[in-house]
Amino acid sequence: MRLKPFPTFLYFLCLPGFAVAGEKTVYGLNEYASLGGIDLEVAAKLDTGAKTASLSARDIKRFKRNGESWVRFYLAIDAAHSHPIERPLARVSKIKRRAGDYDPEEGKKYTARPVIELDICMGSALRSIEVNLTDRSAFQYPLLIGSEALKRFDALVDPSLKYAAGKPACTTDAHTAE
Repeated sequence: MRLKPFPTFLYFLCLPGFAVAGEKTVYGLNEYASLGGIDLEVAAKLDTGAKTASLSARDIKRFKRNGESWVRFYLAIDAAHSHPIERPLARVSKIKRRAGDYDPEEGKKYTARPVIELDICMGSALRSIEVNLTDRSAFQYPLLIGSEALKRFDALVDPSLKYAAGKPACTTDAHTAE
């Protein structure tokens, strides 16, 4: 079998274009994330085994404003962030309870959590993602970023790395094609 030089040359010429189209950003198991509108940078755990993102919050209350559903909460991070935060409620999610968290007398295998839209900056990428609110103060990382949000970041997670993206450095026009 003899290769034809010109078609072979064209084939290899096109390969870099395909590679760029599917390029992913490599993130570590942990990254710094800036929370838009809250003016706070936190350490996050990137968890491909979790579907949704979770932010550590306490005293979570739903209320109505001009006929719309909203949520008021306090960050469960440290005493320095003790002011209330209010955001429109995007939806309520049902999260499967872990085996150790399941109470057979209660009968529910899930917990309902309020979900908000939040701008998150990691590295130089800014994305608007859905984040459910729950008290994560027993965990090391106040923000968990699950697979749905990681898709929006075109992320490839390398668990051998930590803070691969560096400090968040998003500009106001950093929302890129999602």
